Amino acid sequence: MMTKLKRFIPAVDWLSRYDRSQFSNDLLASIIVTIMLIPQSLAYAMLAGLPPQMGLYASILPLVAYAVFGSSRTLAVGPVAVVSLMTATAVSQVATPGSPEYIAVAILLALLSGLFLIAMGLLRLGFLANLLSHPVISGFISASAILIAISQLKHILGLKVEGQVLSDIVPALLQGLGASSLPTLIIGALSIAFLFWVRSRLQALLLTLGMTPHWASMLVKAGPVAAVLVSIGAVAGLQLADEVRIVGAIP
Repeated sequence: MMTKLKRFIPAVDWLSRYDRSQFSNDLLASIIVTIMLIPQSLAYAMLAGLPPQMGLYASILPLVAYAVFGSSRTLAVGPVAVVSLMTATAVSQVATPGSPEYIAVAILLALLSGLFLIAMGLLRLGFLANLLSHPVISGFISASAILIAISQLKHILGLKVEGQVLSDIVPALLQGLGASSLPTLIIGALSIAFLFWVRSRLQALLLTLGMTPHWASMLVKAGPVAAVLVSIGAVAGLQLADEVRIVGAIP
């Protein structure tokens, strides 16, 4: 009986062996994940065509649920880009993005998806993923990355562009290039360049300066947080709120 309970609720197993040293590491990890999850969830909600605050709401319960039912000690769960993109593509077929109907349909879609996943888990249907070939998965991920990157150009350029498919997005972007916001473009481009530099060069630089690999890795992981904080400081300090589109008040 206890073996079956541990299989479905892994927390029953690891809580009995939990100690203070693990808590300190988990506390540090939770702070980093929380700081990262705030801007990430806001962005993914906008990618899904939902109000930014919906991303925050969708980020709380999954973390709590996975702490109890999850089987991996190192996995952080929450909104992801591909699911956000698929949500926007599906829901926009039946409702206008940003409308109350759109939000209601997105919530219903999330509920139905969760029920299907629970049913598939209980029926042990995970083996179906083995039937997907590597080229199919690689093609899907690559195409999703391209579509996500292009769909986010409107935010970097400070443009209002409608559409969820490339045939709608690309022409609208080309037509609106003349109305691009220079401050928005500069902040976006510098943030992207900084993130690429952090990912490729920062850790080697920190190790050269004598920092331990552990702390060098931690600072690299905090790179996106630094980009967000500096961007916020630049917009506030230079009083660019009227020229750079901001999220605004979160209900």
